Amino acid sequence: MTLPSDNDEIAFAAAKVPADKLSRYDDIRKDAEALYKTFGHVKCPALGGRTVAFTSEGFNHLIYRIKKQERDRSVQILRFELLSKAKQLVELTTVMQEYEEYQRQIEVRRHKTKQIVNATFRDMGLFGIIKGYRIKVVIRQIGNGEMKFHSVIPAWSTKYYRDIKLVRNTKGNVADD
Repeated sequence: MTLPSDNDEIAFAAAKVPADKLSRYDDIRKDAEALYKTFGHVKCPALGGRTVAFTSEGFNHLIYRIKKQERDRSVQILRFELLSKAKQLVELTTVMQEYEEYQRQIEVRRHKTKQIVNATFRDMGLFGIIKGYRIKVVIRQIGNGEMKFHSVIPAWSTKYYRDIKLVRNTKGNVADD
């Protein structure tokens, strides 16, 4: 799955998020977290009617890129505003557009000890246009565990032509309903 670079993401979010929203970041984050907690489990037709869990890991991924590295606040606000659209997309879409499977080592607790094991990660990408805005929702499954919301990505499409990556942004305001 291709994701935008940090600079592309920050430039796009800076253009979409006005300064007055940045000053109200704490309130926007609390509202988004309260909304996110109401989602729980959602059935997804694209995954054969299986449920997708909206866990705290997914919300943390909206805030942090990796452990202890917070995303730019304008990027966070942009993603917070897309949460309700992301839930709608998971509930409505009938087609999974991207699928990626890979192996990664993770730390697990077994018999009261920490062990490092190889796990199969499956990332599924759902694209859609919700209320005139194109978004991508990433759902992750680790091993045979439950499918969990991982991220929502706003409005970019990436195309590869040999070694050149082209990024195109959709026009419009994210918060428009």
